Amino acid sequence: MKKILIIEDDEFLQGLEATKIVKSGFTIITAQRGEEAMVKILEPNINIILLDLLLPNFDGYEILKKIRSNEPTKKTPVIVFSNLSDNKDIEKAIDLGANKFMIKSNFSLEELVEQINKLVI
Repeated sequence: MKKILIIEDDEFLQGLEATKIVKSGFTIITAQRGEEAMVKILEPNINIILLDLLLPNFDGYEILKKIRSNEPTKKTPVIVFSNLSDNKDIEKAIDLGANKFMIKSNFSLEELVEQINKLVI
């Protein structure tokens, strides 16, 4: 079974994402804070990471940098799922190695799962 790490500080939204993703056949692990995410990204056999950029006391871009700088995770697909919508934020995330940037308000959870399935081979 494919494993996804959901890094999201909004507990309600994280629960909605997790429920939809589990129903799609994935195993999930979650992190709500940046410090926790920095540890969990190193867990073995993560197939894809769903990353919110706005986390308490932490910059999601730093997590993305760590993902791309570590040998075991540097090729792990990352979908940034964020409320940030400025082109500069999108470009920065893509430049740091995000495979996809999705603005939360523009996509349904069904569309999110579709994108996850496209990136997990």
